[in-house]
Amino acid sequence: MARVYRMRAIQVSEFGGPEVLQLVELPEPAPTSQLARIRVAASGVNYADTHQAADDYLTPQQVPFVPGAEVVGTTDDGERVVALVSTGGYAEVALADPSATFVLPDSVDDTTALALVLQGTTAWHLLRTCARVTAGDTVVVVSAAGGVGSLAVQLAHEMGASRVIATASRRDKRALAEELGADVALEVGADACADEVEEAIRSANGGKPVDVVLEMTGGPVFDGALAALAPFGRMVTYGMASRVPPSPIQANRLIGSSRAVIGFWLVHALRLPGGLRPAMEELVSLHTCGRLRVLDGGSYPLADARRAHEDLRARRTHGKLILDPTR
Repeated sequence: MARVYRMRAIQVSEFGGPEVLQLVELPEPAPTSQLARIRVAASGVNYADTHQAADDYLTPQQVPFVPGAEVVGTTDDGERVVALVSTGGYAEVALADPSATFVLPDSVDDTTALALVLQGTTAWHLLRTCARVTAGDTVVVVSAAGGVGSLAVQLAHEMGASRVIATASRRDKRALAEELGADVALEVGADACADEVEEAIRSANGGKPVDVVLEMTGGPVFDGALAALAPFGRMVTYGMASRVPPSPIQANRLIGSSRAVIGFWLVHALRLPGGLRPAMEELVSLHTCGRLRVLDGGSYPLADARRAHEDLRARRTHGKLILDPTR
């Protein structure tokens, strides 16, 4: 009988908040003809993981499951790689599709690799594929100190934006956004009303409407940012961190203002020609030449995944968070 190896992992056996994340021992997953095995050196933590634990994400979950969408580590062939995984990232061993696995140069550390493979490719597609940013556009990045937002601020300028307006709820996060290249950083808290959000964005742009908004908060922030768009402006929505839905959008409202609202989920980018490879190649190149900075948000022991989710939901974090399965 073949020996069964065990691994440490975080498992969700019932839906809920951070308290449902439990450290357990499970059998190691075995590689298949379609999936390669990765010995995990670090796992990425994303806000979407908190939605999956609560079963209020884009696709229903079935318990029990091991959360986590990206890992960095070593394959059975000895290659150091970063990969997106459909599930199972919060563990010592994970399985990944080779089409979503990327060999890493020595110049890219684990935290940077994890930030680029999901948050970086998300920011890239928000700006290039969805918003189609062109030279001279004014771009608003909501929650600009987060993992996606902090990269989007930098990429917007790389793609030709003439002005980047950041929003963040805390003074230190606004200062960080400006350090990353935002031309102005606004205080937009969870309790702001839509009119206040619209007025703040327009004031930051000299009283004029803006061309692009990247939005992941929902609720009044979504409503106010949409109202601040210029004719032919594009809002890309990719999350709902407040867990409050925005006001329903009427077709005549879009027609009468010539605005667009575009949804984005990274899963669909995997189906584009080349998958995520074009984005990853550009992101790695920009990072290597010093034009794209990843914010290290800190490392948590695997056993402290619950605390990582608590910090995320309380907006105490910035940049890229990782779990260390060796701790």
